[in-house]
Amino acid sequence: MTIAAVSPRTGLSELAVSNVSRVFAGSAKSQETIALQDASFTARPGEFLSIIGPSGCGKSTLFNIIAGLDTPTSGSVAINGSPIVGQQGHVGYLLQKDLLLPWRSVLNNVVIGMEIAGVPKTKAREIAMPLLEAYGLGDFVNHRPDQLSGGMRQRAALLRTILFNRDVILLDEPFGKLDAQTRATMQEWLLDLWDDFQKTVVFVTHDIDEAIYLSDRVIVMSPRPGRIIADLPVDIERPRKPGIVTSTEFITMKASILALLHPSNNQEVSP
Repeated sequence: MTIAAVSPRTGLSELAVSNVSRVFAGSAKSQETIALQDASFTARPGEFLSIIGPSGCGKSTLFNIIAGLDTPTSGSVAINGSPIVGQQGHVGYLLQKDLLLPWRSVLNNVVIGMEIAGVPKTKAREIAMPLLEAYGLGDFVNHRPDQLSGGMRQRAALLRTILFNRDVILLDEPFGKLDAQTRATMQEWLLDLWDDFQKTVVFVTHDIDEAIYLSDRVIVMSPRPGRIIADLPVDIERPRKPGIVTSTEFITMKASILALLHPSNNQEVSP
């Protein structure tokens, strides 16, 4: 599905994270916690980059820092070379929970970002309607969130994030609570959306197959304190079909990531 004509593509942006560390102060009964340690990576313009690591490795902390919801103890974050540490509104950010407002319709949920940006409600709806039609929500514009399936709710949340109109999008396990069949459908739907709008996407997941299937590169993080221990290109041609998961290239890369996440003999993997 190619719906690029629905909305013009925006200028592409590069996200650079440089030597970011985050230390949380301890209490009288506990020591300080090092959540992130010297994390550095660059998401190139229009790239789909996935981050994978064990629970508690600091992925969400990293996202909060990029989004300006938290500040690093040290290090920097920049978009196209301009520092954004401590500044909100530079990226679109979608959590695992869709956070749709239960009293608003799908249409009125999707346009929230534009309303906050000062776009008149009538104009915002005019912009949103073609996208809702193009991406399978046209018959649900007047439904409330509790009338939708989990997959449909995430579609609405993703379109709301796209319409916030930022070139860099952070997606924190958006499909983590979906069943396997719905998750596979949503992965295809997300790739269509990414292909049409060419956003720079940074995607957090615990699913190795999902990370490889969706991404141009996969970053692997260590257990806390979270460090980047590998930055792996996905040399699998696009467009990708679901059957690619049984290919030699896919299986070899999956084995490499598994070895990084679960190193044998408790040997430390060097960054």
